[in-house]
Amino acid sequence: MSSDLRDELRHLTRDLRRHLEEMQAMGAYSVRGEPTVEPAVAEPAAFAEPAAEPRGSLAVVREEVGECTRCKLSTTRTKLVFGVGADETPLMFVGEAPGAEEDRRGEPFVGAAGQLLDRMISAMGWTRETVYIANVLMCRPPGNRDPQPDEVSQCLPFLHRKIEVIRPRIIVALGKPATHALLSTTAPISALRGRFHEFRRIKVMPTFHPAFLLRQPERKRDAWSDLKQVIEELERIGVRSPNPAKV
Repeated sequence: MSSDLRDELRHLTRDLRRHLEEMQAMGAYSVRGEPTVEPAVAEPAAFAEPAAEPRGSLAVVREEVGECTRCKLSTTRTKLVFGVGADETPLMFVGEAPGAEEDRRGEPFVGAAGQLLDRMISAMGWTRETVYIANVLMCRPPGNRDPQPDEVSQCLPFLHRKIEVIRPRIIVALGKPATHALLSTTAPISALRGRFHEFRRIKVMPTFHPAFLLRQPERKRDAWSDLKQVIEELERIGVRSPNPAKV
C-alpha cells in the first residue's frame, strides 16, 4: 500500500471517529457498542416550561440606583449605603436605615449595632462576607429618625431587586421598619418575631434590631431563639453554614 493511500485512510478514520463522537455527545448515536440513546423530543411550545427570568447582578442594580436623588434624604446624606456581602447566598439580613457611622463609611451595620450583628452572624456559623446585609433605606434619615413613607416607597423597589438577584432562602428582618416593609404589615415586632413569615415565597424571620438589643440586652435571648430557628430551617433544607453554629 502506497504512503499516500495510508495517509488518506488515516484521515478518513480520524474524521469518522470524530463524527461518531459528536453524534454520541448529542445523544443520537452509539460508539464502541454502547447503547443507542434516542434524541429527546422537544415538548410542544404550549407545554414547555417558561424560561427563567435573567436575574441580573448587584452591579447592575447599583448602576440603576446611581447617585440617587429620588427623595429628600439625598440632600442630607454623606454617602449612599448600598449593601455588602456575597452576591449569591442563602441568608440575607435586612435592617431599616444607615446610622451615623454607616453614613460616614458607606457600608451597612459598621457601628456598635453592626458589631453586635457580626457576633450574631458568627454565632450562626456565617460571616459578613458569606451573607448579604442591606437596609430598606440606602440613605441615613436625619437624627436617625424612623423612615418616612415617601422615603420607603422610593428605596423599597431597589431592595426587592437585590433580593431577586441574591435569591436567599431566608431573610432575617431586623426590627420593626424592615419587617413592616417586607411583610406589608403594621403589627408590632413582638407579635411577629419567633415564627416564619413569607415574602415572595422566601421565608422571613423577624427579630429585634441589634440597636434595640444594645438598649435592652435582656431581649438577646429572644433574638437568639429566633436565629436558632433560622439555623434549624437552613439545615432542614440542606444548607450548611461555612462554620459550626454555636447552638
